[in-house]
Amino acid sequence: MRGTIVVLGGGGFSMSDDGFSLIDDHILDLTGKTRPRVCFVPTASGDADGYSKRFEDAFADRAETSVLSLFCHDPWGYTDPRMILEQDVIYVGGGSTANLLAIWRLHGLPDLLSEAAENGTVLAGISAGMNCWFESSSTDSYGPLAPLPDGLGFVGGSACPHYLGEPGRREKYQRWVASSELPDGYAIDDYAAVVFRDGAFVDAISEKPDRSVFRVRRDGDGACEDPVAVRLLGSTTS
Repeated sequence: MRGTIVVLGGGGFSMSDDGFSLIDDHILDLTGKTRPRVCFVPTASGDADGYSKRFEDAFADRAETSVLSLFCHDPWGYTDPRMILEQDVIYVGGGSTANLLAIWRLHGLPDLLSEAAENGTVLAGISAGMNCWFESSSTDSYGPLAPLPDGLGFVGGSACPHYLGEPGRREKYQRWVASSELPDGYAIDDYAAVVFRDGAFVDAISEKPDRSVFRVRRDGDGACEDPVAVRLLGSTTS
């Protein structure tokens, strides 16, 4: 698939005390617009009202904001999902990856998101909003962490967010890659992100020091972590 996708293992406004985030700033910069149109899609959280309000507060001074509420929550109500074709950024929140994918398919979002990306809209997301773009992922959608062999496939391989930030993420992801329950993929720490363009890796960035990104691949009967160079935003060094 053609287009730009930014995936956050954690961080952004969701994990900021004051809503400020260098990664979010970078996402806006990728649009090339002074005041881009940014749509938040909170499906994975069941359209949690507080989450959407937190997004609006974080982006109000630097973007034209909107919320796509597929659960018809006030004050946003239900909007025709085709509105995403008018956006500069689609920002997907965290929550349940499995529920997000099921609901999106019922509302026809996968084709609309693909069309938007091909027309220049930047796709972004955190946690479940990271997982959804890949072919498969590590998820807690069913309670305990489990492999989910289902995704949009806009980016090849598998994904693991919160890689070093949540107990069990690292060990279980490596186990699933080693056993081929999940294909090779990207593991991203909290406060770090990866930028893909036309399905290919472009850049790894972070908004805090010492945050890691790994390419995890099957190696014999085990899994191997290949560290990816991470560029600290706001710094002149990687």
